[in-house]
Amino acid sequence: MVDPQLERIQRHLSRMKLVSTRDRLDLLLQEAARKDLSFLDFLDLVLSEEAASKDSKRTRMGIQIAHFPIKRSLEDYDYELQPGLDRRLIRELETGTFVAHAENILLLGPPGVGKTHLAVGLGRKVIERGASCLFVTATGLVGQLLRAEAEGRLDERLTHFSKPKLLIIDELGYLPFERRAAHLMFQLVNRRYEKGSLMITSNQPVGAWGEVFGDTILATAILDRLLHHSHVITIKGESYRLREKRRAGIVPATVRAAT
Repeated sequence: MVDPQLERIQRHLSRMKLVSTRDRLDLLLQEAARKDLSFLDFLDLVLSEEAASKDSKRTRMGIQIAHFPIKRSLEDYDYELQPGLDRRLIRELETGTFVAHAENILLLGPPGVGKTHLAVGLGRKVIERGASCLFVTATGLVGQLLRAEAEGRLDERLTHFSKPKLLIIDELGYLPFERRAAHLMFQLVNRRYEKGSLMITSNQPVGAWGEVFGDTILATAILDRLLHHSHVITIKGESYRLREKRRAGIVPATVRAAT
């Protein structure tokens, strides 16, 4: 026979959207009886588990919405391969305070040194701390903006990329921008200026961004806004991919990543 009181409690939990507690109610009651918990301790247990469940669900949804291209975390980043990386700064950025202050991050360095890994890892930390994040490649971003402009939806698309607290733009500089694309990038950077954080990975030093954007004046205007409140991290270590190929004997030991 079903306990009417238990049924009533489960209905209340459903109505209040305390789903985790509802689904685990029997186990929670058993644990409370086994440990002889006081009313206050039992309430603390229930609320702690419910909060943890909601945080976990929110994080999973946030990661799904972010569209990260790879599953990476800061915990599995190989700092030994990049000894010049300022680990204290990375730990500071993990707290997500840069997002609260609408600060930007530029991750610069040659291919294969872990820029995207760091970007994804920091993005995950931002999501875990309750902020929104979106990941897009530079070519994918400008492609969407150009297409939206041609279809008369540019403002809608700029708004879409302006909403996340953190927008990660990956692989800037691998292909040069056409002049119109560079202007659209400026519009996005200008719209997010001092309102939302940008994290950009690039294989080009900022001094070469004039060539990337095909316009030195436009590049200066973009950098002026990006660098005003920013952290610039330059990675000069060895390529992860070359290291693995060297270990496998695919490339000679003398080959090093381009600098």
